[in-house]
Parts: sequence; structure tokens; C-alpha cells
Amino acid sequence: MNEIINIFKQALMITGFVFTMMLIIEYINVQTQGLWQRNISKSIWKQYLLAALLGAIPGCLGAFTAVALFTHRLISLGALVTAMIATSGDEAFVMLSMFPQKAIILTLIIVAIGIIAGFITDKLQFAKSFKSILPANGFPLHKEEKCRCLPQNNLFENMKTPSIQRILLIVIVSFFLLGTVIGEIGPQVWNWIKITILITSFLSLFIIVTVPEHFLKEHLWNHIVKIHIPRIFLWMFGTLLVIHILMQFIDFQSWIEGNLHLVLLIALVVGIIPESGPHLIFITLFASGTIPFSILLANSIVQDGHGMLPLLAESKRGFFTVKVINIIFGAIVGIIGLVLGF
Repeated sequence: MNEIINIFKQALMITGFVFTMMLIIEYINVQTQGLWQRNISKSIWKQYLLAALLGAIPGCLGAFTAVALFTHRLISLGALVTAMIATSGDEAFVMLSMFPQKAIILTLIIVAIGIIAGFITDKLQFAKSFKSILPANGFPLHKEEKCRCLPQNNLFENMKTPSIQRILLIVIVSFFLLGTVIGEIGPQVWNWIKITILITSFLSLFIIVTVPEHFLKEHLWNHIVKIHIPRIFLWMFGTLLVIHILMQFIDFQSWIEGNLHLVLLIALVVGIIPESGPHLIFITLFASGTIPFSILLANSIVQDGHGMLPLLAESKRGFFTVKVINIIFGAIVGIIGLVLGF
């Protein structure tokens, strides 16, 4: 029972950190609305750099933006490949919470691989044919008012008659803060991980208290709390629990060490799934030292969270083409990594 409680606390800590980071990213995204469109250039290399930057942004927002730019013929197929290789979706938040230094290194590697893959893709003849099957209209950004953080009397007005969503968010983040401070959630000792969690939590609390009601309900509550957080927690808790059970009853680690090429193949196939969640298995296995970095890297190259779901609706051919390209590069990098022993 104690093991299950510890797993629950670990999943709660990771989910809490993911929640605070997603909240901050959502806030920044709305504050800088229109930035991506203003910086689009006809230079193909600037498209790759923009796509890589969008992909490197934790969460699905950057990937969604890249798909929108592609379907409106503002970036090339190669640039879309760059974005999808560079993105890790919501899993990026989890990796930053579990192994931040290696997560940053992994992000830099997949950004570089994404730019190379994008350049090679655009050199292939079939890449040019995608322009003929996409609409020839521009990309209309949603014209939403910029979220003002602290307009005059905003703080006091929000707290005078707070909505139930604002109260619940304040309570949730406050309990997460308290649990972190007393050591019930996250590290028991004061280290940079605990300090980082506290800083992001205080920033989140500040945002929750000060943002307008529309932003709080539509962006924070309806988008993050209702859609992302339950799924992330359930996948995280379930993955940790299943791996713990496997470790207890079978020599799971020895099987993996003796079948690394099969595990690599599984990692590539799972990467096809356009959904955040299944990929947490490989993140957890790597964090526990069960699989090498090369397999996590290969899975990260292929998977893109649910960033490709909008493209699946717009162009199934585009979706499967990007996935096949990513699998090829993921397999090459994964095999080289296993051969070299990293």
C-alpha cells in the first residue's frame, strides 16, 4: 500500500509541475498572439528555424501552429517535418520535471535532426506536390484581445466576486504549494527541483489571480484542466504502477537489455500514435535506467503528442507522409545509437 501511495505522490508531483508549466505557456501564447505570422519569411531556412522553435515549445501549441501554417501553404512540408521531429508534445513537460538536463540535451538534438530532416525532405520531388492539394488561402489568426495581466484594480475586482473556477484553481495550486513546501509532494530536501516547482507554482497562482475571467475559463480551465491534466495524471500514475508491478514480478530490465532492438521497434511503432500518453512509458523507463538514451531519442523523433491530429483532419496523406519520414529518421538514429552504445 505504501508503494502505491508513493507512486501516487510521484504522479501528482509530475502532473502538478506539468500543470503549472502548461498554464504559464498558455499565458505567454495568448500574450504574444500573432508573433508567428509576423515573422514568417520566404527564406526556407528561416522556415526551418521557425518550425524548430515552434516544435521545441513544450506542449501542443507550437505543433498546432506549425500544422496551421503548413495547411495554409505558409511553410513547406520539410518545415512541418522539422516541427514534428523537434516537438515532444506534453511529454516535454514531464521530461523537464524528471530529468531536466537530459531533457534539454534531447530537445537540442531533435531540433538539429529536425532541421536536417526538413532540408532533405524538401529536396525530394514528392514534397513539392503537396502544394497542389492544400488550400490557397492565408492563415487567419484568431483576433482575441491580448490578456492584460494587471490592469487598474484588476486584482481586487477578480477577488471581490471570484468565479468557482478561479476558486478551485487557487485551492488546487495552493495545496500543491503546501505539499511541496512540507515535502509531501516532490523532493523532501530543499534543492533546485523543489525551488523550481515553487517558482512555477507561485507564477501560476499569480496568473490565476490576475487574469480576466474569459482567459481563466476558456484557456486555463476548459483547455488545460478539463482536457490535458486528467489524461496526463492517469497515464503517469498507470505507467508508474504497471512498471512497478513488472519490476516486482518479472526481470523486466533483463528482458529489455536482451531485446533492445525489439524495444526500439516498439518505440518507433508507438511513436505513430497521435496522442499524448503512451510515450510516457519510454520516458519512465529511461528515467529508471531501464532503456538507453538512444531508444528514448528515437521515440521522441517519431512521436509528436497530439500535435498532428489537426493535420489528420486536413490531409491524411500529409499525416502519414510525415510519420513515415519521422520513422525513417528515428530508426536510423536509434540503430546508430544502439551500435555506439548510448
